[in-house]
Amino acid sequence: MIIFGTSSKLMQLAMLNLLCGFCGNPAAHALRKRVTKFSLFFIPLFPIAPAKHSLQCTFCGAHTEISKESAEQLLGQAQGAAPQAVAGIPQQPGAQGQNPFADRGPQNPYQS
Repeated sequence: MIIFGTSSKLMQLAMLNLLCGFCGNPAAHALRKRVTKFSLFFIPLFPIAPAKHSLQCTFCGAHTEISKESAEQLLGQAQGAAPQAVAGIPQQPGAQGQNPFADRGPQNPYQS
């Protein structure tokens, strides 16, 4: 008897601070890659489908599939390369990775 099937592996590539396109909050987004492989006797052998890349907001849980090129650009941003505009992807708030909340100063909700 031969046992075969498929198995999927989900790998987290990076955590990025982006402005969510769904909830509008600046939050961490998980950049993930899913690879589906053919398995023989529970041993993954070779990929049977192209890898799928996705972003998931940690604030609202929104899940967005993105292209391989967009994922590579976002991964380059996470590794310190110069940020570039990625079509259809929520961008980092502020200019060139600066803190957009730095000019607000300290805020205490208990002071008037």
